[in-house]
Amino acid sequence: MKKEKLVAGLLAGVMAVTLLGGCGSSSSSSKSSDSDSGSASADAASTDDNTLTVWAWDQNFNIKAMNEAAKIYQKDNPDFKLNVNEVSWDDMQTNLGTILGSGDLSQLPDVLLLQDFAFQKYAQNYPDMFTDLTDSGIDFSQFAKSKVAESVVDGKNLGVPFDTGAEVACYRTDILEQAGYTIDDLTDIDWDRFDEIGKDVKEKTGYSLMSVQAGSSDFIIQMLQSTGGALWKDEKPYFKDNDTLKKCFDTYEKLYNDGVLVTANSWDEYIATFTSGQTAGTINGCWILASVESAEDQSGKWGLTNMPKMVGTDGATNYSNQGGSTWVVTTNCKGDKVKLAEDFFAKTFAGSTELYDTILPSTGALTTFAPAAKSDVYNQPVDFFGGDAIFAKIADFATKTPEFDRGVYYTEANGALATAVTNVLSGNDLDSELSAAEDTVTFNMGQ
Repeated sequence: MKKEKLVAGLLAGVMAVTLLGGCGSSSSSSKSSDSDSGSASADAASTDDNTLTVWAWDQNFNIKAMNEAAKIYQKDNPDFKLNVNEVSWDDMQTNLGTILGSGDLSQLPDVLLLQDFAFQKYAQNYPDMFTDLTDSGIDFSQFAKSKVAESVVDGKNLGVPFDTGAEVACYRTDILEQAGYTIDDLTDIDWDRFDEIGKDVKEKTGYSLMSVQAGSSDFIIQMLQSTGGALWKDEKPYFKDNDTLKKCFDTYEKLYNDGVLVTANSWDEYIATFTSGQTAGTINGCWILASVESAEDQSGKWGLTNMPKMVGTDGATNYSNQGGSTWVVTTNCKGDKVKLAEDFFAKTFAGSTELYDTILPSTGALTTFAPAAKSDVYNQPVDFFGGDAIFAKIADFATKTPEFDRGVYYTEANGALATAVTNVLSGNDLDSELSAAEDTVTFNMGQ
């Protein structure tokens, strides 16, 4: 696809996917945070060799983490400064579309944050925007392979991993107990056993085990990733002849028909299903914990474990991922500042358990940085989840998640498969729907 066509596609296609939690605010404002510059706009790279200009969204999550990283780095580098600009994800895409479309990369900051689901689309089509960090001194082996893979192109590391969306399965232990089950009965199981338990729980308590948002293919794709499966083959959509994808659809449809899985018409309705009485649990990226814990009256009544795995599928696991983001050092970070940026990340996001210990209690930001999982903070019991050390558990889940190629056209694939999900649940033939979805993505790729 020609780059001039991709500029519009980057804006329209990427914005079509909505990933929540760990992904921050959708506010349209752009402003400086607790930084040394007072600029009211999103600044380009600083001319000061000791200052890094950063674009990120969400003051209470991503920006707070970046500012805490600066404090740690300043202990040994007191002259170091950050100019952090709050740029919402929507505005980030608008800014990048304008800059990349013009070809004038001098308007980029030194550092910016990208959603993982959009990373490949930018990196493969605009590699000139990214500083190659492969030989930067950052030890990428300390992060989960599946997380690192989100920002690798042609064997080059183009980003520094930040937060994870490792999949978690959360269940009301008091409701399970009414039906004669514990959280252990839902640990390390497959979807057939999940369906059996779900039907029994439904019959005995009236609760379904989980819910999803209607008209979305996100959960189908999460199931596919858990198998180590693929959406693409030879850089083309791989739907209609994809037996593993078909099994994911079949499993989803069976759970739905058995009443074990229910659908909600909106995001708010989805949250309400497990916080106010329709389902006994939810399975999603770990950022869903903030919504689970919003039901304060249910503290101590929840348990957390891994997701079920696919039956009869080679490579099937109990682990997947939904969401997350990665830091980028742009090519507008020049000269000695490149070394500064590399050293900053090597000693903070890729080298400091203190950083992750600091931001976890206040932001809920979970990392795939392996040493963090061994810290005291990650191993603290969480009362809401029955005193379980859930953060260490989630960090372990992240290390076991299969790699998954989202591809350049992930948003197009997601949208086409969402249509297929809706139509299959309405009674349409699965093979026909997957064929139509594949044709739709193939057509969109050629536009």
